[in-house]
Amino acid sequence: MALVPYEEGGGWGARQLHSPWATHRFASRTIRLRQDWRGLGVAAVVWDAAVVLCAYLEMGVVDLRDRSVIELGAGTGLLGIVATLLGARVTITDRAAALEFLESNVQANLPPELRPRAVVKELTWGKDLGNFPPGAFDFILGADIVYLEETFAELLQTLDYLCSEQTVILLSCRIRYERDHKFLKMLRGRFSVSEVHYDSSKDVHIYKAQRASRKDDF
Repeated sequence: MALVPYEEGGGWGARQLHSPWATHRFASRTIRLRQDWRGLGVAAVVWDAAVVLCAYLEMGVVDLRDRSVIELGAGTGLLGIVATLLGARVTITDRAAALEFLESNVQANLPPELRPRAVVKELTWGKDLGNFPPGAFDFILGADIVYLEETFAELLQTLDYLCSEQTVILLSCRIRYERDHKFLKMLRGRFSVSEVHYDSSKDVHIYKAQRASRKDDF
């Protein structure tokens, strides 16, 4: 699941998290997502990292048309929905508890002709890998999935399994704590990693990772 910290307190950001709906506009469409902070917590609200990565994809730096994409820790489904609208064939994943909620957002925000291109599927990192073809994805996307240190090994195992030599990983996150730097160090131990975008207004970084032997750009 997309797990990120939350501090109690007021402010516009907190009110947005507790709102039952979040509305965004990408790929020339208005996307209206159901949120469920009380029921599903951090997995069921839209975080800045997802918004920033969606905006980055919309820039056209990455061509997603007819590419095979998998999203990890999808939460509300915003990122997977936008990737589908941009032409990708997307497998949108999260843990079992979030799937019904995730599926409802995906179905509500994709036109009927695109729904077959987006598949919602259960994935617990490090445990359900046999249900996915190894190395079959062109892109792996994740927004604010780097948070719980106890999941780092399973996340890296999952990335390693899903990657081929050609796969591009795009991870969008804030760097909040020392453990975040630790994850980046672990990631660099298996992949070639570079920062490709930084949104200073939201303090969100986007990192690209590929198998260390591959040094091509997009």
